[in-house]
Amino acid sequence: MKIRKSLVMSIAAGMLSATSLAAQTELTVYTAVEAEDLARYAAAFNEEHPDITINWVRDSTGIITAKLLAERDNPQADVIWGLAATSLLLLKSEGMLEPYAPAGVEELDPKFVDGDSPPAWVGMDAWVAAVCYNTVEAEANGLTPPTSWQDLTDPMYEGHVIMPNPNSSGTGFLDVSSWLQIFGEEGGWEYMDALHQNIARYTHSGSKPCKLAAAGEIPIGVSFAFRGAKSKADGAPLEIIVPSEGVGWDMEATAIVAGTDDIEAAQKLVDFTVTRGAMEMYNSGYAVVAMPGVAKPVEHFPEGLLDAMIENDFEFAANNRAAILEEWQGRYDGKSEPRE
Repeated sequence: MKIRKSLVMSIAAGMLSATSLAAQTELTVYTAVEAEDLARYAAAFNEEHPDITINWVRDSTGIITAKLLAERDNPQADVIWGLAATSLLLLKSEGMLEPYAPAGVEELDPKFVDGDSPPAWVGMDAWVAAVCYNTVEAEANGLTPPTSWQDLTDPMYEGHVIMPNPNSSGTGFLDVSSWLQIFGEEGGWEYMDALHQNIARYTHSGSKPCKLAAAGEIPIGVSFAFRGAKSKADGAPLEIIVPSEGVGWDMEATAIVAGTDDIEAAQKLVDFTVTRGAMEMYNSGYAVVAMPGVAKPVEHFPEGLLDAMIENDFEFAANNRAAILEEWQGRYDGKSEPRE
């Protein structure tokens, strides 16, 4: 049982006496949201529901997805708040999500809501692939800026590119699945073979390539636009490049884990995740949110990025996820950095 009763005791004249009895519900929430955002998300929720404590379990998308699948027969999470929609589609197909229509779901853009009624998951925001290009380091290495994904296969960039491992990173997976859609299956793997020659290493975090580029440790990081915009706002000498072929994207989404002992508390949390206030929080880091009319411009977000978002086939990505990841690992995993 996750509802724990705690006795508030006072000591008087050497004797303990119970002075009050309070019920506190604890929710275990699995997430791939940036760690720096979790405290403010929880604080905002607790303003309305101080009796519900969120215990975060945070890691990269691929690791959280694998953890949930491993726990399928003995779920440890109550709610998933902020995981790629492609992962939630996979979990839905495995019967691991509890359908629920949160209050206010009709206010969301329909493409951010699972098509079933009630929906198995609801979207929060979208993150979009981009290239973080450190102008200072690039000049020091005699590089010129790429304008396309294909440009990144130029031998000039050998050893100067870092990207995420799709087995652990949602950003890495959206890159790989989008290249297979942009170039076709055969052409996509041929592209990744060529790109692999220029990769210095694969990280286990989607934001890390851009952070490394911002810090000057590598000239080029394949990451996502939000991280680039944030690093640029902090003063990093970055150019955020939108490749001409188009860019992959995914959405962060929320769902209740089937079998939770705390369904009412879980529903309250999911209700909160689709409120206007929550959407405004998401917009502090993401230019695209699920509720129309909420999003305000994000500083340094690259022009033309939203128009460059491909017609992403989420069903393709979800249904072929295991095969894509197995193929990628067999071809390229030798350059992955050690897991921390």
